[in-house]
Amino acid sequence: MPVWDPITYLEFADERSRPFLDLLSRVNTPHPRLVVDLGCGPGQLTASLAERWPEAQILGLDSSPEMIKQAAEFASRRVSFQVQDLRDWRPEAPVDVIISNATLQWVPRHRGLLPALVDVLSPHGWLAFQVPGNFGEPSHQLLRQLAADPRYAPTLTEVAWPSSADAASYLADLAGLGCSVDAWETTYLHVLTGPNPVFRWISGTGARPVLQALPDDLRAQFIAEYQELLNAAYSAREHGTVLPFRRIFVVASR
Repeated sequence: MPVWDPITYLEFADERSRPFLDLLSRVNTPHPRLVVDLGCGPGQLTASLAERWPEAQILGLDSSPEMIKQAAEFASRRVSFQVQDLRDWRPEAPVDVIISNATLQWVPRHRGLLPALVDVLSPHGWLAFQVPGNFGEPSHQLLRQLAADPRYAPTLTEVAWPSSADAASYLADLAGLGCSVDAWETTYLHVLTGPNPVFRWISGTGARPVLQALPDDLRAQFIAEYQELLNAAYSAREHGTVLPFRRIFVVASR
């Protein structure tokens, strides 16, 4: 499992927060008692749920001890955090709202988990998640192509590659479980600045497992080549470098 770095992840905190807020805007329940954030990351967005629902207990779960350590600074009387693999999570009581922001893409065959997540919801409970849908973009295609190079491929055989389905597939899955479903897709145009901006973005997320799996004597060379490819694919302009980022949103209620 990769070791996640909250500092690198939070460099683009504003851009990474916007999909969470857009997802949350479609969860229409006024007074939940228990809200769980699956894949809470560094915790600042999880803590904001206590403001949205001032009567709720908020629980953030993440499989990364590094992320939970960072999130602990946001803990309070109503907000708590635990190290937990969401695949093994079994709540002691029904959950009114489950939120998952940019996490399920890391779980192999995650569509198979949807029945279990719906099953732990309270009557009229809500499941809301967002996953990237940009794996066909140059940022990821170039990463895969370079990782397949014979110089690097032998050290990357165990790397986990994220993936997601389209909105229509998730809608069908959850409608088949008896849920009312709102599903949509949005492509954000993030304007990034500074040197190697797209590499800095993806090095904290999609590329991190690859970079960590490489031995020290190959990592620097891989990074230099990957940065060159990304800078050619995403040209810098006077206003910055534009990174198109498609995301898939699903909100389901029982």
